[in-house]
Order: sequence, then structure tokens, then C-alpha cells
Amino acid sequence: MSDPSDLDDPDPLLPPRFAAWFAARGWTARPHQLDLIARARADRPVLLVAPTGAGKTLAGFLPSLIDLAGTPRAARLTARGRTVGRRGIHTLYVSPLKALAVDVARNVEHPIAEMGLDVTVETRTGDTPAHKRQRQKSDPPDILMTTPEQIALLVAAREAEDLFGGLTTVIFDELHALVTSKRGDLLALGLARLRQLAPGLRTVGLSATVANPDELAAWLVAQDGATPPADIVRLEGGAKPDIRILESAERIPWAGHSARYAMGEIYAAIKSAKTTLIFVNTRSQAEMVFQELWTINEDTLRIALHHGSLDVAQRRRVEAAMAAGTLDAVVATSTLDLGIDWGDVDLVIHVGAPKGASRLAQRIGRANHRLDEPSRALLVPANRFEVLECRAALDANYLGDQDTPPIRPGALDVLAQHVLGMAVAAPFADDDLHAEITSAYPYRALDRATFDRVVDYVATGGYALKVYERYAKIRRRKDGLWRVASPDIAQGWRLNVGTIVEMPMLKVRLVSKVSGGTPARGGRVLGEMEEFFFETLAKGDTFLFGGEVLRFETIRENEALVTRTRDESPRIPAYAGGKFPLSTYLADQVRRMLADPDAWGRLPGQVADWLAIQRLRSVLPKRDELLVETFPRGGRHYMVAYPFEGRLAHQTLGMLLTRRLERFRARPIGFVATDYALGIWAVEDLGRLFADGQPSLGTLFDEDMLGDDLEAWMADSYLLKRTFRTNAVIAGLVERRHPGKEKSGRQVTVSTDLVYDVLRSHEPDHILLRATWADASAGLIDLGRVGAMLARIKGHTVLKRLDRISPLAVPIMLEIGKERVPGEADETLLREAADAIVAEAMETA
Repeated sequence: MSDPSDLDDPDPLLPPRFAAWFAARGWTARPHQLDLIARARADRPVLLVAPTGAGKTLAGFLPSLIDLAGTPRAARLTARGRTVGRRGIHTLYVSPLKALAVDVARNVEHPIAEMGLDVTVETRTGDTPAHKRQRQKSDPPDILMTTPEQIALLVAAREAEDLFGGLTTVIFDELHALVTSKRGDLLALGLARLRQLAPGLRTVGLSATVANPDELAAWLVAQDGATPPADIVRLEGGAKPDIRILESAERIPWAGHSARYAMGEIYAAIKSAKTTLIFVNTRSQAEMVFQELWTINEDTLRIALHHGSLDVAQRRRVEAAMAAGTLDAVVATSTLDLGIDWGDVDLVIHVGAPKGASRLAQRIGRANHRLDEPSRALLVPANRFEVLECRAALDANYLGDQDTPPIRPGALDVLAQHVLGMAVAAPFADDDLHAEITSAYPYRALDRATFDRVVDYVATGGYALKVYERYAKIRRRKDGLWRVASPDIAQGWRLNVGTIVEMPMLKVRLVSKVSGGTPARGGRVLGEMEEFFFETLAKGDTFLFGGEVLRFETIRENEALVTRTRDESPRIPAYAGGKFPLSTYLADQVRRMLADPDAWGRLPGQVADWLAIQRLRSVLPKRDELLVETFPRGGRHYMVAYPFEGRLAHQTLGMLLTRRLERFRARPIGFVATDYALGIWAVEDLGRLFADGQPSLGTLFDEDMLGDDLEAWMADSYLLKRTFRTNAVIAGLVERRHPGKEKSGRQVTVSTDLVYDVLRSHEPDHILLRATWADASAGLIDLGRVGAMLARIKGHTVLKRLDRISPLAVPIMLEIGKERVPGEADETLLREAADAIVAEAMETA
């Protein structure tokens, strides 16, 4: 962190017009805001880490507004000593969310209008109309609010030099959320190209939650071995948030994620607040919570719904209503958990556990937005294990602990997309492009051999595919430069830019009526939903979407046609993805809490009693131990392990353990995994086998399972094919959208499955197979986390043989009970079975 003492300037940091604006509002510029102005004058890149409500966004924009206000519009045709062909963009603002870009644009326009500045501001996202995006290339604003995907398109445009030749500043908001995904890789590559177009441009990173600020400070600058990291300005302090965990009068469920038990208490909390943001972790949860609240909304409170599958017009209406203060509550997913500045939000309710300390801090920060007043938040755990997780997240928040993930090495499929984009922009030389790419932080260690293989893939498809002309996207000219193979290839690239590969989607169109059994034409589009969900429906089935109960009629082309209905028991859509993994930090804190009875006094009485009876009936694992319980029930033998490493890691562990148990003739039947535990059931008595060392727990959980066992399982699973499909779309091997036509999800899957089989057989080291393994290891099987867990528990496994289920095992056993079993799917029977399991586990006599 640098000292600003050497940034002194004889001129006042805040020009008179700006000082008068602050005074008119009764404000004083804060030290960190003045600090960023001083660092801008010294042409220094900077990372500002400050709590919500500290005026980070204004701090980031003040240097640009001051510079623009002091430079006549005509003079903006030159920048940094260069002559620009026409007025270009002065400042780029990059947001991880479209809604955030729109909101920040609205907020920046206020001081511009109130000071009468001759400065233009516009947004450019996927929701911006095509005609406006086209106009922005010839008549750009001074400040452009945009997203990583739009930057990728703009740096490859013919107008790129005119657009960015005068670029002085790039502001990255919520930087921690931008850099830890493939979107961050794409953005880093775009930034590397922007540096070529505008040498000397300055970067500004803004973030409230940062676990490793030094890493972000390095990401902001060129990795050329000579440029020092960005300066770090950290603002400590601010009022500590007022967070509490719901002390429910109802019985806290043993399992599940709905939190239906607490809806009455959530509704009462909404009534007591002015405006409430209700966060959930998945879109299906959002639909369910919204419907439950409307069912009990006796006071006709104004409650809205916001998630990524809803139509953009509906989302914008909700955002505008929130900004205007005309809503009492909004149920939202992560679409609203970054940066939106609504000062009237005085309560955040988090339904379900947050899965990460930083995510909780981020979401709580959506309330109040005033540095010296505490944000209020209410955590509503959906089950008993989530009570522990909420407690750990609350403690972390008060301590200021963060758990944002580290930046991974850059993905090769994203690199392939970028290489083609650079050929679309202009012919390139291998040496020049490699040097440019390795200046981007995620690709700083990219060796030349791997780079050359990526270029070869873009040029030929790779060794196994080079006989097919359609995979040749670039060609080498006589002068050695690479050019795009045809205008059609360039147009296809523009239509498919980006790293977010959604599941196959269908538009949900509300038709007014059905006549003669045929849905009427026309009707309003409500949004989009995953194709696979509709494949599970029959005509006449009902479901929730957008807060309405809808009846499924039919699929027509790429649309699901629906009508309104009054069914009182609709299905909840099962959306793909969207469930956050439990962070390693919170997992460790939950293990610590379990092992410390002195900490139970801060838990609800019914949860503390649950743990006390567990200690009486069985044992509670120490912080570095793995507890494995075995018991018989219903003619089967069960083992339940408690790694607390998250669902992905436990699913991987379950697959590997069942393969091992098969080899020891334990005859495993199945397994189920949650964020906290793993349950396996078998024909043989697992407790006896472990006690006799056939196998021992040490052998069963040995790290060598990540060798041949893992490779054999992965080869037999669909995980790699599913990951390859995503990588193939990102890398341009298979295009979802093509000029004049669009492939269905089923067509893409068939295409990529065939290519995958060819490559596995004939080119197993293909660059996309390497990318697929890297992605699957990190994102689908959580390989690193499984390996770390196996190392942690080595020599620290505890076997507890029981004659019946333990209290700690009840949640995982109830998950097993949710599986549909013919003849036992009746809700009453399931409820009675659950009650019997609980009674059996909690019996202490």
C-alpha cells in the first residue's frame, strides 16, 4: 500500500465547481476520494478497497469528471499527445452485472447534470438495442458503462482505434467478482488489447470484499516485469452491520432448503421495515419464496421478483420501482447482490445460508448505503446445519474475514475465442500477440508451445479435425500474419462472443387463450427457462414463473407456450446451476463450532440440544477429524461421513468411495451428498467391514483414490462430455448462433458429443480436452478440495458403529427419503417416515 504523501500538488485537488457541488449537498469530499484524484494526477493505477456506503463509485469517477470538465469538447480530439481521428471514449466503466451498469450510469448522471458538465454517459450491454450499439461506434459517449462481453466485441471492431485511441481510464467495479471466472479471463485479454490501442491508460479497481488485495492490484497492470502493481487505497471502518439470525418460534427443519417454516416471520420483518431485499441462492428458491409471501400477503404489500431468467423489461421495471422507492420488498438472486445503490433499503433478509463470508458481506451491503449507519440484516437458515453456517458467516462478518476465491490460470477455450477475435480485428503476428496475451495477469505464465497449439487449433481445429474445412477459422498470409478466413467466420464470432454458456433455453410466451386445442398466436414473453424443465412436463402441468401460476400447453419452435391458471399446487421450476458452493473458510468454521461445546450457547436452543444429544448418542468430530458413522436401518446398512467440504466435493467422493466399496464386495447400492455430509447405503454390514479392516477407513479414504479410480470414473461419466460441450461453444468449435439460424441445445449436444469421442480416440491431448479436464477438476468435481480434505484427515478418521441412526445423520437420511420410490411417494407417508427417523435418532433412553 503506497503512501500518498508524494502526490502533493499545488493546485487544489477539488476544482471550485466540484467543491461547490459537494457543499450544496452538505457533503465534504472524503479523504479516499481526494486520494484517488491525487493518484490520477500522478497517472497511477489504483485499487480502492472500501466498505459499502463509502462513496467508492464516486471516488472512481471523480478524476474522469474533473478531467472532462477541464477539457473543452473540441480539445478531446487529442489525448496523451496523440491525435485521435474523432472524439472517442474517455472512460470505460466495466461491471459484472448489466443491472449494475444501468444503475451506476443513472447515479453518475446526477452530479453531471447538477454541475452542468458537458459530459455524455451511456450504457452498452446485451440489453442495449442493436441500433444504439451501432451508433455508439460512430458517435461514442465520453463515459461508457459496459460489460466484459461488450469490450471483447469493441476491441475487435473496425472502429477500435478511433473508439479507444483517446481512452484514459478503465474503471472495474466489484473487481473481485469480475476476475475469478472465465469472464475475468476474457476481460483481462480485452484489457491487454486496450493497452495496445491506448498506451498508458490508467486502471482503477473498486471493491468492498477482497481476500487478497495484492493479487487484484497485480491484475490491474501489465505483466511485463517492469510495471509495479497498482497502488492500494484501503478505507477501514464504517459502522458494523447489525446482523441477527432468526430466532424462530417454529421447529427448525432437519433438512431441505425452502425455509417455508419461517415465512410468517419473514413477512412480519418485511412489514416492520421500509424497503427489504430478500436474497436467495437459486432461481427456484426465488420463485417459491415469492409465491409463499404472496399467499400470506394480507396487507397487500408491494412485493416484486427479480432473477436472471425473467424478461429484461420486467427486470428493469423492478429496478426502476426500487430506485423510486415504490416497493416494499424484492425477492432476488445474485442479479442484485452487487453494487446497486438504493439508500431506502433498510433491511436485507438472506433466506438460506450464504455459502461464503464475502458473499454475505456483499449482500448485506445492499442495505442502507451510508458509511456511518449500520446495515440491518436477518439470516434465515433453512435447516439445522445451515444454522451453524449462518453463525460462522455472521462471526466472520464481524471479524472482517473474507473468502473470495483466488484468481485461476487463464482458460484455454477463452484464449482460443480471443485469438479468433484478434484476427477479426486485424491480421496479427504470432510473436506480437503472444507478448500481448502474456501481459494479462491470468495468462502471464502461458508458455509459447501452448500458445502455438491454441493458434493451431483456431487455424485447423487440431490434428484430428484439420481435414474438415469448417474448422479452419484463420489462415496465414504470405507475409506470415494470421487473418480471419472469411467474413462469415467473423460474423459468426461476433454472434457467439462470451463465456456464459447457458443451458438450452426456451422463451416462455403467455398466450391469451387456447381455442380448439391449439394455442393462440402472439402473447407476451415472460422470460426464458431451461429446455430440460419443459421436457419433464406434460400438457396441462402447472408451474411457477415470474410470480404467476402457469399451465404448460406446448412447445412451438424455440418457445414454450403457457396460459394462466389457478392451480394451488404448481411445480417449482428446477433451474440448472445457480447453487453456490460452500466456501472452504465457512466449512472450517462449522467444523470448529461442532468441536467446541462452549460455542453452542450462541445457537438456538433446539440446535444446541441436537448437538448435545449427538454427543451423548455418538461423538462429534474434532476440527481436523473425519467422523464416519455406520448403522443398520430398514434392511440396509448405512455409512455417513461428515467432511463439511461442499456438495461438489462430496459427490465426487461418493462416486469414488462406491467404486472402492464395490471392489471390497460391500455391494453399495447408492449415495447422496449435501454440503455437510455424505451418505452411502449397502447390502453388507459396512461397520463390520471397516472394523475388520476390509477395508479400514484409512485404506478407504486414501489419497490414491485420486489416481486410477478418478480417471476410470471420469472416463465413464458424462461430466467430461458436459464440460467439453461448454468449452467447445466458448472456443468456437460449435456455434450456438449462426447468421440466419440458431442451433437447439439438443443439436449442440449431439455435435459436441461426436467431436468429443473423435478427439478422445485420435487426439487425447487436444487443447480443448486439456481445457475440459482443467474445468471439470475445478468446477464439477472440486478435485483440489477433495485432495486437500484427504490430506487433512489422513490418520484422523474416527469410526463410530451405532445400532441406530444418530441425530447428526438425520438430515442426510431425510435427503435419501426424498428419492422417489414407487408406492412411497405420497407426501403423508414421507412425512410420517421423517417423523419416525427423527424420533429414533433423538431417543436418548
